[in-house]
Amino acid sequence: MWCRGIRGATIVTENTKEAILAASKELLEAMVRANEIKSDDIACIWFTTTPDLNAAFPAAAARDIGWSNVALLCSHEMNVPNSLPCCLRILMLVNTTKRSDEIVHVYLKGTEVLKEGV
Repeated sequence: MWCRGIRGATIVTENTKEAILAASKELLEAMVRANEIKSDDIACIWFTTTPDLNAAFPAAAARDIGWSNVALLCSHEMNVPNSLPCCLRILMLVNTTKRSDEIVHVYLKGTEVLKEGV
């Protein structure tokens, strides 16, 4: 087994607790589905948001899913001029037998442009 990083990103519709948690849950579930992840295989998850999203901790969505034993961390992205606004990103580290080229990174709601960038 290796520890692999899985990237995910989405746009949050508004800076409210409900919108941030809904977007976080949707993205987490899509990442799990795309990579056939079991919660016991998750080493940790790092959530970041652009500075315009601060109404809630996105990690709370993972707790709502029932992941009470997963290490979680939230932070803000750098405030780079002309970067994508209202963006939530997730870096999930998982223990897996998949090769790095078998990992599926998930980009929702217009964040596909991040594949070429950072």
